Amino acid sequence: MSNQHNHTDEELIVMLRENEVVAFRKIYTKYWYELYVMTNKRLRSKEAAEEIIQNFFTTFWINREKINIKGSLKAYLHSAIRYSIIDYMAKEATRNNYLELLSFSYQEATNTTEETIFINELEKGINGVISKLPAKCRKVFELSRKEHKSNKEIAELLGLSEKTVENHITNALKYFRAHYKVILIASGFAWLLR
Repeated sequence: MSNQHNHTDEELIVMLRENEVVAFRKIYTKYWYELYVMTNKRLRSKEAAEEIIQNFFTTFWINREKINIKGSLKAYLHSAIRYSIIDYMAKEATRNNYLELLSFSYQEATNTTEETIFINELEKGINGVISKLPAKCRKVFELSRKEHKSNKEIAELLGLSEKTVENHITNALKYFRAHYKVILIASGFAWLLR
């Protein structure tokens, strides 16, 4: 099919399933900005909106042969992005409360000996993972999660930009998740990794 032809969405879907890159490009060009504006409006973060849209379109291309669109392409894309936004917001909520959920105070709870041992092991594991972070990253992470300082406060305290602080926290959480999955799965905290 010709690149000059203005294809309908229905034609583009058929072409996409037939692995025609031109169909993907046309869908991307037609809907990228609209989906980006919607996402940025909800999240108020250009970087997060761009990441969500890029990740969605990457997955959309990878799964092109399996995609089953009932109704309009536009409605499908908007719905898929809404789910991506919800997923992102859930992960952000988890990220922001990650250590707080894990480091609850076991002195206040009436735990069995087994639970107390498990909690001690969990805390030892958390501290072990944190100790393996690069020094600057560990300092930023501890100021954020243990001393509850804002990114702005940490930036001023350490002479860094807020973006650098944010990057250190993101990297620390990625490292933490990657090295702590086994204990989290065994402990019933696996839902934090979603």
